[in-house]
Amino acid sequence: MLDLTQSRLSSLPATLAMRNISLTPAPAASRFILRGTETVATAGAAFGTGIPTKPLTSTTTGGKSALWLGPDEWLLLAPEADTAAIHEAVSSAIGQTGALVDVSHRQTALIISGPKATAVLNAGVPLDLSLKAFPVGMATRTIFEKAEIVLWRTGEQEFRVEVWRSFAPYVLAMLQAADRDVS
Repeated sequence: MLDLTQSRLSSLPATLAMRNISLTPAPAASRFILRGTETVATAGAAFGTGIPTKPLTSTTTGGKSALWLGPDEWLLLAPEADTAAIHEAVSSAIGQTGALVDVSHRQTALIISGPKATAVLNAGVPLDLSLKAFPVGMATRTIFEKAEIVLWRTGEQEFRVEVWRSFAPYVLAMLQAADRDVS
């Protein structure tokens, strides 16, 4: 059986020198994809935070967050140490009316912050990331250059970028290039 508590190695360097933004690897986390609209209330109760039903939104309670990705799909984020307990609780709660898949090892995340974070991200994201169009708490699946990402605005000048581990070095290189180009 897979050891769900095994620590994940980051596919990103520990320190990332940038000129216009602060860019840090996010701490290791438990990540789950939840599918099924009939399971929202029971899954949220078992997970420990409400599951958003409004498109492009997120909810956070304590260290747990749920991001709306589609009409019947959510990304659940929690501390890495909680992986096995969350999997058991949510799986039991939803039964066979939904699906819960652990994608913790598939993805990694970057925290991008600073006054020029929006400009650097907009170099590769084809969305209006102004605070008015993309407010705090908004989350979406999109692309950064050629890589699929989940983009979540966690503060006025802060974003979390969830990316598949295999694409993380590419996204990092593109962020570094965009950082050099932003004045």
